[in-house]
Amino acid sequence: MERVCSADDRIIAALDVDSFEKMESIVEELGELVSFYKVGMELYYAEGSKTMEWLHEKGKQVFLDLKMYDIPNTVAHGISSVSGLGVDLVTIHASGGRAMMEAAVKSADEAGRKNGMRPKILAVTVLTSFDETVWGEAGGSLPIESQVLHLVKLAKECGVDGVVASPEEARRIRELCGSGFEIVTPGIRPVFAGADDQKRIATPAMALHDGATRLVIGRPITKAKDPRKAVRMILEEIRENKK
Repeated sequence: MERVCSADDRIIAALDVDSFEKMESIVEELGELVSFYKVGMELYYAEGSKTMEWLHEKGKQVFLDLKMYDIPNTVAHGISSVSGLGVDLVTIHASGGRAMMEAAVKSADEAGRKNGMRPKILAVTVLTSFDETVWGEAGGSLPIESQVLHLVKLAKECGVDGVVASPEEARRIRELCGSGFEIVTPGIRPVFAGADDQKRIATPAMALHDGATRLVIGRPITKAKDPRKAVRMILEEIRENKK
């Protein structure tokens, strides 16, 4: 008999697939083990808002990861549009600047007052696919951690609810922003998984210990030979290393 582990909503399983059917298959297979899912550009552009509607019908929480980056007015309208879908978290790029982030927060606040559905706004700092070499090639003048902390400070001043950053920066962000600030970390690789194309990574237990509030985990779950077993192993890894 399969050992049952209750879902931990700090774990967000990434639905990095290109069809409704593939999404459905993953969610149905994982069942009660996962309560929170990320819908990114690949799935959202392919299937649109019906993905969120279906996940809500299944009682799941939704992280809509569109990484909005545009002029403030456009981003504000984008936030207004997706707020009506009832998503729990949505991303913008911190590098869009103060005016853009403030416009996103204002739009989310207005949506909350209007229909009671206010998503938390997360500002993306520096993608976890960057290491210092690639960052330098892209024109980064500050070390990655310095750039991340600069953007985090600006994002907090703008009223965003949290940031997306690598687990390597989680401890410093928590020290800077205190409790109550969301730190969502991709680049999570359980002890049994490979790094793939992620550069700045950590295990689930390490990331949570260092201050992360939620962990985005994709391929180690969805590409596993046995996805349910992979989730159970992650849950056990977190519990066994709880401080």
